[in-house]
Amino acid sequence: MPVRLSAETKIPARMRDLPTWLISCNYARSNGLLNDGFAATSSGLRPYHYRLMASLEEAGPIGQAELGRVSGIDRSDVANMLAELEQLGLVARTVDPSNRRRNIVAITPAGSDQLTTLDDVLEEIQQQVLAPLSPNERRQLTKLLHKLSDTH
Repeated sequence: MPVRLSAETKIPARMRDLPTWLISCNYARSNGLLNDGFAATSSGLRPYHYRLMASLEEAGPIGQAELGRVSGIDRSDVANMLAELEQLGLVARTVDPSNRRRNIVAITPAGSDQLTTLDDVLEEIQQQVLAPLSPNERRQLTKLLHKLSDTH
């Protein structure tokens, strides 16, 4: 269950200023907002669906296993998520003519349209999450988060 911090929330003093605790609380809040935002505007899509479609739009048609690598999503999960996206007409899988055991995946025009809609949802959520920060603080936070992660 997500942790919601507010002025009334009582956090033990030993935890209050722990970066790991603060990151976890902010993750729970932003993830909840993302899930709610996506659910309100799409056919049950979730942030990991967005990640796959964004990876496909960026990489172009690619093999299913390669899609797992470029999106950072486990191959076994990719197959299930692609089935959901394919059912909605947002991606298309075709057999690779040079290797019949390999599927090539591409985003469809409907998928690109849905991705654009979800881009707007993401932008709105970014504004909600980062509202207390000035533009300079937002840039600084992003820079620091990149420094802490291995995704830069």
